Order: sequence, then structure tokens, then C-alpha cells
Amino acid sequence: AVISDTHGRPHGSLFSVLEQNAPSLILHAGDVGSLELIKDLEACCQTVWVRGNTDATGPEWPDSVALSIKLGRFTPLPILLVHDAMLRFRLNKEALHLLDRNPARVVVFGHSHIPFIGKNGQACLFNPGSAGPPRMGLPTTMGMIRVKSGRLVFRHLDLKTGKEWNPGKN
Repeated sequence: AVISDTHGRPHGSLFSVLEQNAPSLILHAGDVGSLELIKDLEACCQTVWVRGNTDATGPEWPDSVALSIKLGRFTPLPILLVHDAMLRFRLNKEALHLLDRNPARVVVFGHSHIPFIGKNGQACLFNPGSAGPPRMGLPTTMGMIRVKSGRLVFRHLDLKTGKEWNPGKN
């Protein structure tokens, strides 16, 4: 499961949607709001998070995390988790620098509150949207990344309905 921009006030259905989807890992792409929320997410499953621009600073609040998840027995999936990565539908300079130092197949980010799926070279770009308070008429969403027949499948879930979210259809 992929979430971002909860700002300490996650959508009321976030935990029930997480329970229904039973993720093996939660990635939080920043603007968490409090470590209390991380503890609540950890009660669901292992959670990896980064600091957003509104979060506290300190050693427990990393600015970025490069991780590798095993798919099957041997196939690694390198992921770069950051908060602010885009500028005009392209990776910003800082994200490009991080990606250069930490080659990844997937870059997960938040900040804009806008659900997004795209590509930068060989890297898939994924913003789950905001799982926190509604803002500027944007949807309240989270993301899911699943491995299906050896391929990555990205989708967004509308937290109001728990169903798949697609632009223009919700």
C-alpha cells in the first residue's frame, strides 16, 4: 500500500481500506503528521516512511529511503521513496540526483496531493495522492502496487468508496 500527505489526519476509512487490501508493506511518502500515525500503520504491517515538508526533522524522520523488495525468491525491486519529486510532470533536480545515486525501478512520492502514474526513463513514477484532509477539490486517494504475472500493477483507490479511482470517472 502507498499513502502520502495524511498530515496527522488520515481519511476515516484509511484503516478499513488497508485491512480489506491486506498489504504486506506500507510506504508513506511524507507529510505524515506524527509518529503516532506511523505506530498505527505499523499495527497493520511493516511501514517505511519519509519526512515531508510539513513534518518534524530529526534522525527518525528520513528525507529519502532507497529500499529493495524481493519479488519471489530472487528478483529485487529497487524503490526510491521521497516526498517532493516532480516539477511540471518531470522529476525535479533533487529527485534525479537521488535516482542517479540509487537506481530504482519505482520512484514513490507525494507532496502534490495529485494521484499520478508516469515514467522517467526506465523508472515508474507513482504518487498515491493524499490520504489526508481534502484539499483544493482534489480526490482523497491511496495507492496500491501489486505484482501480477511478474509485472508491476499500479492503481489508486478512492478512500471515500474503497473502489478503484480513475481520473474523470470518479
